[in-house]
Amino acid sequence: MDKTQTIIIIIVAILAAVGVIAAAVVKGRRRDDYRLPPVQEKPTLPEAGSEEAVPVGEQAPPAEPEMVAEPEITVVPLEMPESLPSRMQRLRARLARSGGLGKTLLSILSRGDLSPADWEEIEDTLLMADVGLDPTAEIMDALRTQTKVEGTRDPERVRAILRSELIRLVDADMDRSLHVDPPAPNAGGTAEGSSDADGDQASTGSGGAHPASILMVGVNGTGKTTTVGKLARVLVAEGKTVLLGAADTFRAAAADQLTTWGERVGVDVVRSEREGADPASVAFEAIKQGTERGVDVVVVDTAGRLQNKAGLMDELGKIKRVMERQAPVSEVLLVLDATTGQNGMRQAQVFAEVTGITGIVLTKLDGTAKGGIVIAVQRELGVPVKFIGLGEGADDLAPFVPEDFVDALLG
Repeated sequence: MDKTQTIIIIIVAILAAVGVIAAAVVKGRRRDDYRLPPVQEKPTLPEAGSEEAVPVGEQAPPAEPEMVAEPEITVVPLEMPESLPSRMQRLRARLARSGGLGKTLLSILSRGDLSPADWEEIEDTLLMADVGLDPTAEIMDALRTQTKVEGTRDPERVRAILRSELIRLVDADMDRSLHVDPPAPNAGGTAEGSSDADGDQASTGSGGAHPASILMVGVNGTGKTTTVGKLARVLVAEGKTVLLGAADTFRAAAADQLTTWGERVGVDVVRSEREGADPASVAFEAIKQGTERGVDVVVVDTAGRLQNKAGLMDELGKIKRVMERQAPVSEVLLVLDATTGQNGMRQAQVFAEVTGITGIVLTKLDGTAKGGIVIAVQRELGVPVKFIGLGEGADDLAPFVPEDFVDALLG
């Protein structure tokens, strides 16, 4: 065998060996691919008679549902407004403690023979209390005449003279009742299909019984929205059903503040969720809902405005006209801060021209000697003071009674 043949034989042998090895590897992989999955153990069944065993044909009872405790709902109890007699007694005592005007006058008048300086001090005291020039002159004349004619120096007699004169000037004969009787059906309002003074199309009245309506007006900072809430309490205490209208759409917190007052005594509030909405529309909707619900009184709050802002005052006039599309406005109450003195007079005059106010609410009358504004504003406008506010409490608002007011001033 030559060398070439030997080499060929060796190569063939090598190739044969490689083929055998490759075949063995492939065969091993195929066995792995088809290998059976491991056998899983069967679950152990409970023995018959055990607690876990379930009879054949019966299902296991469903699991008890987990009880989730519901959150407790806290119901805020409604407040019971203070009765009128109790309110009047408490406020009378509070006003007496702040009666600087009467105490000063009585201390001067009981000195005996009054000198020109004494009479000048009396006059200054009256003017500082915002009684006004003309009423002050009348009081001075009456005191001079009666003390001289009677020749009295008795403090009690002097007090009686001063009391009589103050009651006369406060004018006890004025009608101070709050008119909350419902207007007659179809009273006032705008005829169907007609337009009001603003050119807006008027809606048709329902022809049913409308609630009495009260429009509250005043400048900024007099406590007007708070007074609306307190007035609602007065009405609720008298057994009236009340609905409030939040027509102060310029002050973001006004509607929320009014809602809080209403919730305390179970009174709903009609409001717009859009800041800067048309206040006349809110007032109209309040009267409309009041009619549909059959409430006794609707009280409408308005934004505070300065009396020298013609545009805002015109808007106030529009609010009243829109309310009157359905029924006449029963009351227009001007809220005045007693501490503003004679400046309050100028405010009152402008509001009276625009809205025709029917009554005045004097706030912040405690802690001030400016109670004489009662005399001045009534003399100037011929409009009665109907309510006075004497504190920050929820029930610190009461009807104005001239005799009680004068007695409290004199102490």
